[in-house]
Amino acid sequence: MSLQGKYRIGIDVGGTFTDGVLVLDDEVVAKTKDRTTSDVTTGTIDVIDHLLEKSGVKPESIGLITLSTTHTTNAIIERKGLDKVGIIRLALPTGSAIPPLTGWPEDLKEALGGKKNVAMIPGGYNYNGEPISELDEELVREKVRDMSDNVDTFAVTGVFSPVRSDQEIRVAEIIKEEVGEDVPITLSGEISTISLLERENSAILNASVISVMNRAIKAIKDAMESRDIEAELFIMQNDGSVIKADQATDYPIFTLASGPAASIRGAVFLTNIKNGALVDVGGTSTDIGYMVDGFPRESMMTVDIGGVKTNIRAPDLTSIPLGGGTIITTDGESAKKLGPESVALDLQQLAKSYGGPMTTVHDIGVAKGRLHEDLAIFSTPYATHPEKAKNIPKKIVDEAWNMIKERIEKTIDEMKTDPEDIPVILVGGGSTVVPKKFKGASKTYQPEHSEVAGALGATLAEIAAYAENVVDLENRDRQEAIDETIEMAKENVEKNGGDPEKAVVLDIQEVPFSYMPGKREKIRVKVKSEFKGIREGGD
Repeated sequence: MSLQGKYRIGIDVGGTFTDGVLVLDDEVVAKTKDRTTSDVTTGTIDVIDHLLEKSGVKPESIGLITLSTTHTTNAIIERKGLDKVGIIRLALPTGSAIPPLTGWPEDLKEALGGKKNVAMIPGGYNYNGEPISELDEELVREKVRDMSDNVDTFAVTGVFSPVRSDQEIRVAEIIKEEVGEDVPITLSGEISTISLLERENSAILNASVISVMNRAIKAIKDAMESRDIEAELFIMQNDGSVIKADQATDYPIFTLASGPAASIRGAVFLTNIKNGALVDVGGTSTDIGYMVDGFPRESMMTVDIGGVKTNIRAPDLTSIPLGGGTIITTDGESAKKLGPESVALDLQQLAKSYGGPMTTVHDIGVAKGRLHEDLAIFSTPYATHPEKAKNIPKKIVDEAWNMIKERIEKTIDEMKTDPEDIPVILVGGGSTVVPKKFKGASKTYQPEHSEVAGALGATLAEIAAYAENVVDLENRDRQEAIDETIEMAKENVEKNGGDPEKAVVLDIQEVPFSYMPGKREKIRVKVKSEFKGIREGGD
């Protein structure tokens, strides 16, 4: 169903601030920026309350809430609240040279329960779908029983399971028979593509944060119910699309990089520019990404999460230690160094423009006149002692300004795929204190509402889904294989909350396997669709 005429709320949880917007069609009705709370969920609920207070909109008029969240990212980075994971690899007699959890940080391994919950089982497939060995079901049962009292979830990985998933599915059935229907199970073939170790890592991390995502979604749903909000809740994914909250609890790893993805979607909406660079400036760091046809460009590299290499779908972006709170180290009347240290949440106690002793990027922006008035969305003034920023020696201001400019320019240049100048969009709460002109930029945009671009991007709420298929074109008709993969993607988009009848194909990729005999290739399809069954809402 269309969301035309219905109120939508978008929430973007960042490291420093949690942003929220209330939107009706294409109009921003209300926006807010609150401090992110230590438990994250409290700040998220506060944002909903503040949006309703500011707008006067009745809770029952909300048709959709979309959340871009750092819950799972924070849990992995901080090693807090993670599930203990039973890890099963189907690979023997081959595939045992590098065991599961190899190369993982020791503290993260221990947080997940350690190596004692790892089992290596005969099984797996060759690239052509032929079994490496038959699945040893009795050994699976024995290992599951041994682990059952020590783990909360299971992650199952089979060699070449994206080609053939039978054994992973059978192991999941055995786990449920032994432990019960309610135990969460992650199958690697549903998480990522070919590449055993990175796919296994992705599956294990996904299994470790299922309870974290469940708790967060339950808390938000409880808050919605207590406020008579009957809207559907969706969660932003790494690729700039959204997924039903209930579906996100099975695949929380797909939300780990949702913040930058939401900012890109918001920037595209605000400027109608679909190809170019995004510079998202926060209080401590800046994310620089690239958008292609209105969506985040996908990284072709392994993605490091909490010190673990994965191959999940994630935006291609670079984070640099540059934000409003970044400290400028000075020597006499010269600027010597830009960061990486930051005053972070203590900006209003330590920065010169607030009467503090530190020179920060925020102060340089005030001194340059880039930031010269209060922003309505912030409850605090842009400076309580602007004269102290204005009194910073001009040489320091100019040198620091050039450092900021050059660091952003260098990162934009590294993200480009050709030497041509490209549009650059500045967003984020810290974007008001950095330069607005860069080498390599055909034009720089900083549109209205750019300070809440991530929350606005979350409200755009398009459903998308992928499907992958490995086929041998010596035995299959190419177009039939593509059509089959498209149908698989449509089935997945329905699971995510979309209408398969209105699915539109966004991308088709064909990747030949040059190291395999025959004409084997991987077909990958992405589709998007409208929502299916959204509650009506509206006044």
